[in-house]
Amino acid sequence: MLEHLPRIDLLDGPTPLQRMTRVEAHTSHQSLWVKRDDFMTLGLGGNKLRSLEYWIAEAARDSCDILVVAGAPESNQCRLTAATAAKLGMDCLILHGGNPPANEVGNLMLNRLLGAEIRFLGPVDEAERGQHARQAVADLTRGGRRPYLIGNPVVGALGYARAAEELARQARTMDLALRHVVLSGSMGPTEAGFLFGCALLDLGVTVHLISVEYSAEELEARVAGIVDGLCRHTGIDLPAGWQQRLAIHMNQLGDGYGRPTPASIDAVGVAARLESFFLEHTYTAKTFAGLLQLIADGAIAADEPACFLHTGGTPALFGQIAREPSLLGDGHP
Repeated sequence: MLEHLPRIDLLDGPTPLQRMTRVEAHTSHQSLWVKRDDFMTLGLGGNKLRSLEYWIAEAARDSCDILVVAGAPESNQCRLTAATAAKLGMDCLILHGGNPPANEVGNLMLNRLLGAEIRFLGPVDEAERGQHARQAVADLTRGGRRPYLIGNPVVGALGYARAAEELARQARTMDLALRHVVLSGSMGPTEAGFLFGCALLDLGVTVHLISVEYSAEELEARVAGIVDGLCRHTGIDLPAGWQQRLAIHMNQLGDGYGRPTPASIDAVGVAARLESFFLEHTYTAKTFAGLLQLIADGAIAADEPACFLHTGGTPALFGQIAREPSLLGDGHP
């Protein structure tokens, strides 16, 4: 589908598509599945590895020798960038907002092990953090390095257009007619790429975004903007009405980004104790809780096959629990 675009393979084949039989029994649903993008071999995996396949292809094209990435200390994108740099023999500079924590756990600890240079910027907002990243790129260039700044949303979204094709191929092999796919709604590249792929392939699934950060209006605008960018970047026009397959839900936003809801805390235990996979509290726990709520509300009917797209991020769970032990919940699904 996107074979004409440069990509460097970082995955060892398709990620598993698994049936959630115990969650089916728990919810009285007939056909529930999980696409395990947490189940990758490089750097403990996660959705950003698919984006990195296209970002790294650009970096290789430009003969870059250092990757620059900015994010929160728990950022999965930063971890996977550091892992990719280590695997490919490149340097990595990570810029974090805030101040160094007393104890480095989770992704931050892994970034140290991976050999990344880590700088803390103090109290900065997202825009200021981006300015620091661009300045770092300029400084490195003046010093004779060839940096690549990770994060172009349109290029990164290509990874999930390809993931949509992968999921469709797996479903066909299993004679599975998926009707719904549920994933996190946040910055937009994963969501837009997946929608782009679904529209190109005319999969006929409803894509449910569980917002973990933005209002429905802002999330929809972000996704639409990246989809428009994908059309320009690939030279491919989508069929009219692709937005009709998008549903945005606010039932797990709660008090905002990074603030768990009671249902999302419970969802961590449901996933672990019924299906033996792990969710973290910023993205995947809220998304899985959103899926359970859609089933309970009848928005996803009991006889309509549905898939939870697990975007990874498990290492962040360790830091989250270390800071707030109550996030373990009561231990019962």
